[in-house]
Amino acid sequence: MKKIIHIDMDCFYAQVEMRDNPEYREIPLAVGGEGKRSVLSTCNYLARKFGVRSAMPAIKAKQLCPHLKIVHGRMQVYHEVSMHIREIFSRYTQLVEPLSLDEAFLDVTDCCLFNGSATLIAQDIRNAIWHELQLTASAGIAPNKFLAKIASDENKPNGQCVVSPDKVNEFIEVLPLRKIPGIGPKTSEKLASFGATTCADIRALSIKELTPLVGSFAERLFNYSFGVDNREVKVNRVRKSVGVEHTFADDLVTVEECIAQIPKLIDKMKQRLQKHQDRVIAKQGVKIKFADFTLTTMEQQSLALDEDGMKNLMESAFQRGNGKTVRLLGVFVAFAELPNDQEGDERHQQLGFVF
Repeated sequence: MKKIIHIDMDCFYAQVEMRDNPEYREIPLAVGGEGKRSVLSTCNYLARKFGVRSAMPAIKAKQLCPHLKIVHGRMQVYHEVSMHIREIFSRYTQLVEPLSLDEAFLDVTDCCLFNGSATLIAQDIRNAIWHELQLTASAGIAPNKFLAKIASDENKPNGQCVVSPDKVNEFIEVLPLRKIPGIGPKTSEKLASFGATTCADIRALSIKELTPLVGSFAERLFNYSFGVDNREVKVNRVRKSVGVEHTFADDLVTVEECIAQIPKLIDKMKQRLQKHQDRVIAKQGVKIKFADFTLTTMEQQSLALDEDGMKNLMESAFQRGNGKTVRLLGVFVAFAELPNDQEGDERHQQLGFVF
């Protein structure tokens, strides 16, 4: 039996903005544009109380919530945070399937941590995200991807839901069809017109009867109504780089303190690189996150880990902070491109996981 976790960040873009801007934390907030054709990328839970939703036109959102604060997105920041979250996932399993910047499936069937308890693994992942990034995430834990994704939405925000194998039927038979990914408002209305509003109703129909209603989705929907989903967690990206980083309990103040961390970070990097001995290093770099959460990176061409070079990069990167203290340091290497690397894989670039 598989143990699948679906991690879903809570109002991700808006949450990052609230973290970095304390004045946004107690007000309705959305990320997007304010022009006539602008739509919202996401909004916080205070805004949702007024009926504001993701993908809603900004004009309509303002009508529903006149005091809504709309800020422009900072994609580079969201990508960096997403990369950190992905690194946290890798501590538990290498079977990770990103769906977007803010959500992913993890197969932890073979993870031995917490005596193999997927529930405790999910809790620990969420704790790590909070302690290292001051962001909350919700999780669904189940025997397959479909159930895990549904479950992750049950106790939002900052919660988790477990659908154990013996509870699948109890959970699924009363599940409203509108909660199933792939069933939008129009399809939901069409199914309701035939008396189908829950998975139990779908069980009473045949795939042949469902096909005129939902087309090629019929077979999958029928299987979902019994809690069946045999899809594997797919890991299909080519790793472009490897990095390690550390968040300090107390901020570092001087460049000397930062440089002194390089040997420790490189030692961790060498351990990580043991899994990639078939890859050729092309670049190395450093990353600094300052106390105000601004981030800077510097890199140079290099065919191997060069400690002196890392120290020089760290010194130059530190100067960009103009006296700011440092909360996080990292080092990374970029690999030479493999002959079959798909550099133009737009989907992965959009998700921010080409690194």
